[in-house]
This record gives sequence, structure tokens and C-alpha cells, in this order.
Amino acid sequence: MSCEPPPLQRWRLVLGEAAEEALGGCGEGVGDLAAMDAALAWLYGRDPELAERDVRGDRPQRGGSEASRLTVPDWINEIHRLFPRETIERLEQDAVERYGIDEVVTNPDVLARVEPNEVLLAAVLRVKHLMNPEVLAQARRLVAEVVRRLMEKLAREVRQVLSGARDRRRTLRRGARKLDVRRTLRANLGLWSPTERKLYVEKIWFFTRRRRFLDPWQIVLLVDQSGSMVGSVIHSAVTAACLSGLPGLRTHLIAFDTAVVDLTERTSDPVELLMKVQLGGGTDIGRAVAYATQLLETPRRSIVVLITDFYEGGSPDLLVRRVKALCEQGTKVLGLAALDEQAKPVYDRDLAARLVRAGAHVAAMTPGELAGWIAEKVGG
Repeated sequence: MSCEPPPLQRWRLVLGEAAEEALGGCGEGVGDLAAMDAALAWLYGRDPELAERDVRGDRPQRGGSEASRLTVPDWINEIHRLFPRETIERLEQDAVERYGIDEVVTNPDVLARVEPNEVLLAAVLRVKHLMNPEVLAQARRLVAEVVRRLMEKLAREVRQVLSGARDRRRTLRRGARKLDVRRTLRANLGLWSPTERKLYVEKIWFFTRRRRFLDPWQIVLLVDQSGSMVGSVIHSAVTAACLSGLPGLRTHLIAFDTAVVDLTERTSDPVELLMKVQLGGGTDIGRAVAYATQLLETPRRSIVVLITDFYEGGSPDLLVRRVKALCEQGTKVLGLAALDEQAKPVYDRDLAARLVRAGAHVAAMTPGELAGWIAEKVGG
């Protein structure tokens, strides 16, 4: 819209049809205001609480609403025309998460228009097995765009944390990254030419970087791929891609439910990795820990990161014993209750507490914080 609606009409759009009479019919507009109201009513009018109120007669039902005639592609087109990007993303998120309108991510025409975000990516991963090849190809482009944004966001922070702090020692070695401008200028002031107004440089000084890791460390990410952990699967794939190839680190990515799947060879292509992940199933954390134990070459220079909600479908006692054995041999075990951007700590606190007593460290954190935590444990 070219201008912001008056306050009463804005409240009418927020409160919906129930406020029509109280606000003096201010929602009976034309043009874009009416279209905005129809688009909002199409989505939020299906709210169960509102539907119950209609049945009980708490407010009169109205027939002939234009909103009911909207299809999902029509609705997507309308909200992209009527609302700013931030509002569009919220509406699309509510459509998928709150109302389960899967057509938002299974209709190719809709997929071509939606704003890529993590909620839609999670929805794609949940229903991709239902997609025909045409829709799957369109969905892959959405996945690629979201992964690209996440990689840009995480890569710099992860690499900065794990590559080592800048060392103030100077060197003449040209392979170093950072030019020491002040030292270089001071060293070459005698070569200043007043007539040419030029400074000739013979010696160039650089800052060096102190390697935080003198010997390689092994990082094993064990990711619970049950349906409730889809956000963690997404961020684990991107985090593994950021960690992969860093000097001094060898990173493994293992997905598990009641079975264990080694995805390490796919970490260089997180898009392909995510499209191959199969969500759902039970949870056997102990089996995943047993697999990780077999991978470790130097236990005292290894970190096992267990990313799960800790609701164990196998034997909790066996899991605790295996984690304790890892800790006793010198391996650092980190348990992450969440790995999405909100880091919501929804997990089995009793089992997590038992693992802490066995020697593990448990927390809820974002991927960037995970990188810092790994650096802290390696440095310690």
C-alpha cells in the first residue's frame, strides 16, 4: 500500500471481523484495505477458538466472504502485493506452523513466490517425500537459498572463533594475512620522496595468527533426526559445513533415530545433505554414542557433541554408562538441548542431569555459541 491506514482501520485489521461493529464499520473499505482484510481473514479466520465462538453464537457468522474464495496461490499473490516483507514472512510462517497448510510448500506456483526462511525449509524437509519431481526441484531452490543465508551468517563467526586470535607479534613473512600498516610506514619513512610525494616500500610487515590448534582435534556431531528436532538438523548441517575444512579440525556429522547414518561425506554440500535426511522415527541416543566411540582415534583430543532433546527411546542407563566411559577416557562430551536460533530448552531435564553427573556438559545454545563452546573446550 502507498500509505498507512488510519488508526481505527489498522485496529480493525488486527482484531478481525469480530471488531467490525465496535469500531463503527471502519473495515468496510474498498481496494487494498478490503483485500488486506480478506487475506488476513482467509488465514486467521480458521483459528479454532474463533470457530468455536461462531458455533456458540458469541458473534454473528457472516456468509459470502470473499476470503473464502481464495486459493493458496491466490493468497500468496495477494499478501506479496499488499504487505511488507517482514509481514509476508510471518503470514507464511503461521500458515505452515500454526495451521498446517502444507500446500504452501508443495504447490510449485506457491513455492516460486514464497519468501525463503527457516520455517518453510523445515516444512519442506517434513513433506519432501510427498513431492513430485517438479515440486521437489522448486523446493530445492528454496532450501538452497535458506542454506546460503545461514552459511553467510554463521561462517564468519565460526571461522573467527576457531581460527585463533590475532597475535601482535610482527613478521616479514608475506604469507601472513594482516598487513601491519603502522609498522610498515615507520620502517620505510626514510624512502619518502618529497618531490614525487611518494613513499617507496622495501619492507612490509604483517600480523601473524596464532594457531589455536597445534594438533588436530576430532569433532563428532550426533544429531537427533526425530521430527521434533528438524531445526537442529538444519543448523547442524550448516554448522558442520562451516567447521569442515578448518585447520586443526576433523568434523563428522552423524544423524540418528533408532538407526545411525554417517553423513560426513556430505558436509561439503549442506543442501544435498538436507534433501537426503529422513525425519521421524524413534530415538536411540545410546546407539549413536556407541557409533561415535568407534570413530575416535585420539580420545583425549576429541569432542562428541550430542544434539537431542534427550528423550531416550532406548535404555537411559546404557546411555549414561556410555557417556561416562567417554568422559573417563578423556573425551569431551557436549550435550545441546537445542540448536536453532531461538535455542528453546525443551528437553528431558532428568536424563540431561544424569549425563552431567556422568561428566558431560549440557546447555541450550545457537550455532554461533556452539562454535565458541567448542573453541573453549579445545583451548582448555
